[in-house]
Amino acid sequence: IYSILAIGLNVVIGFAGLLDLGYAAFFALGGYTYALVASPFLNIHLPFWPVLIIGAIIGAIFGVLLGAPTLRLRGDYLAIVTLGFGEIVPITLLNADKFTAGTIGIGGIDKPSIPGIYTFDLTNPWPFYVLVLAMLAVVVIVVYRLEDSKIGRAWEAIREDELAASAMGINTRNVKLLAFAMGATFGGVAGGLFASFQGFISPESFTLLDSVMVLC
Repeated sequence: IYSILAIGLNVVIGFAGLLDLGYAAFFALGGYTYALVASPFLNIHLPFWPVLIIGAIIGAIFGVLLGAPTLRLRGDYLAIVTLGFGEIVPITLLNADKFTAGTIGIGGIDKPSIPGIYTFDLTNPWPFYVLVLAMLAVVVIVVYRLEDSKIGRAWEAIREDELAASAMGINTRNVKLLAFAMGATFGGVAGGLFASFQGFISPESFTLLDSVMVLC
């Protein structure tokens, strides 16, 4: 799961050169999306795969919302803003008791399943390990293909020299927003996997330390 997070963060920092220190926020959003609609908390039990996709989409939306106001920022200034975002999200989840159960957290989260074939029982962790390994392989392939695409080369151009990239006709605004969105998408997927594995989720699972660990 943390490998998926690291690869997602590599899109933002490694490819596009955008220093993001609040990546755990997208991890949290994906995790809480899964927990809210696949647990007794709201008494909604949506299937595993659609919820994972929903979490990825919500991560992407918030990635764009974070990226939009920070387009003119670079380096340390961008890091400070993303750090603030990474702190705001867990604090909001902590204080929004009515919607997130606050400090109590959400338990009884549904386990992953392959409809009509298999429901994961985490007393035997191997099937879940294989599932996450398969998800990791998909993420690696997607990111590998992105790196050598026109978008990937645009990210690299922005990382090396944003002014030169802009002068060469690259729409730096859209390309940077896409980097934030793609990175956040993988964060949302990882959050959903994390929530389904743990069976319990609380704001303490998504701290600055998690963002730093993934960055390292």
